[in-house]
Amino acid sequence: MTAFVRAVIALSAGVALTPPALAPTDAPLARTSSARDVPGGWATEGGVLTLATPGTAMIRVPHSVFTMGSSAEDVLAALVDCQSEPGGHQCKPSLFADETPERLVTLSSYWLDRTEVTVADYARCVAVRRCRSLPFDQGAERFDRPLYPASLVTWDEARAYCAFRSGRLPTEAEFERAARGPSRRRFPWGNLSNSHVTNHGRLAADPTTKEDGFAELAPVGSFPEGRTPEGFVDLAGNVAEWTHDRYATEYVPTDLVDPQGPEPPLGLTARAVRGGSFSSGMAWVRGAARSAAEPNTRRPSIGFRCARDAERRQQ
Repeated sequence: MTAFVRAVIALSAGVALTPPALAPTDAPLARTSSARDVPGGWATEGGVLTLATPGTAMIRVPHSVFTMGSSAEDVLAALVDCQSEPGGHQCKPSLFADETPERLVTLSSYWLDRTEVTVADYARCVAVRRCRSLPFDQGAERFDRPLYPASLVTWDEARAYCAFRSGRLPTEAEFERAARGPSRRRFPWGNLSNSHVTNHGRLAADPTTKEDGFAELAPVGSFPEGRTPEGFVDLAGNVAEWTHDRYATEYVPTDLVDPQGPEPPLGLTARAVRGGSFSSGMAWVRGAARSAAEPNTRRPSIGFRCARDAERRQQ
């Protein structure tokens, strides 16, 4: 038993297992982009960036300093969410230990897709032979719909698509900052669990549920009530999303600037996956929740969105 798990168990003794109170909501972006902020070939209006040709809109996240990861109290709250699932008897604090320890992260400003990359978006890359076709014809035709998120995509294929758009995959820190904001919301929409504002699943023998209106994938943007104050949608649920970073079982307890994940041997070959999916219980669609998959993994529950630097990164 690790010191962290012992700390959570000690914390839970005699404590009422209830979610924390709702914290003040983050203010939305008020900054207007200037021409020098905008990558070549893109058009912008306010804080939103859109391709000059049809594509996914991007939102600029300002330079940020925020606390990334989870405390023992945060993990205890996640345990409450987990224990409310049909298979809640399986829940243990160790399930969320990879979110620890907390660390202070400084991020340069960056652009991030407002939505997950759609099947239609990805098809444009395939059409010009910059991306490989996704294997929907191998028994997954139901996921081949233009407004669905592109799924069954490997990490390398996701990275190639983002490069096609002169972008990249977001880092774990960038994903968590977008999902949680500077106030460290538990979920993209706030601090309280809400099963009706995200396409989620459950911890059970059958992880899918129609409670939110969709048993499996939903068209991107189907849950506008679950958006962040900055305007990002589907950062929780629908498809879990590839990030740039190698996965590690815990964070390095140091403050970092623009972290990009650990290199071997601390970082595994697996890549970090964020956001949870249509088959994830509410504890796994929190902004701090983490999972991992080998880069060659193809699942209908894994997709991606793209990021792009908005300013020169600190060295």
